[in-house]
Amino acid sequence: MIPTGHKIQENMHWYLIHTKPRLEKHALENLERQGYECYLPLYPTEKLRQRKLTLVNSPLFPRYLFIHLGQEDSLSPLRSTRGVSQLVRFGQHPAKVDGELIALLKSREQSSQSEPQRMFGRGDPVRITDGPFADIEAVYQMPDGECRALVLIEVLNKPVSLRIDLANLRKTG
Repeated sequence: MIPTGHKIQENMHWYLIHTKPRLEKHALENLERQGYECYLPLYPTEKLRQRKLTLVNSPLFPRYLFIHLGQEDSLSPLRSTRGVSQLVRFGQHPAKVDGELIALLKSREQSSQSEPQRMFGRGDPVRITDGPFADIEAVYQMPDGECRALVLIEVLNKPVSLRIDLANLRKTG
């Protein structure tokens, strides 16, 4: 999409924008509302939200997004856009990003939509953070219902299975 009042330009390039912390999606929305073509690579991942495991789309490059601009485009609207920190530069010149890289990221993003990045995987070392087993190292085995997991802890040199709330587990290592 061409920004309002802009002419169609032949010399369009992708550039990199540095956003404010955790405001990538807001910056994207605000730039698109101004008519800019932007791209924020996302990947599906599991996160704990309100003590429940939920699937969310997280930025592949936290605090960065790509914008498609022509050489004649003014950069001043970018600086005053909510969520945008600055255009990434090398010296005085904005950092150009190869269009083939953008195409590759888009194709990989579409192919990875089916398999989310899991918060815990079988065999992951975890630490129990709360309850009677707080601060004990364990090994994640598998999910056990919506909010619980099955982990192995060592008691008297024997592995023992334990069901524990996912919110009480943290990955170690």
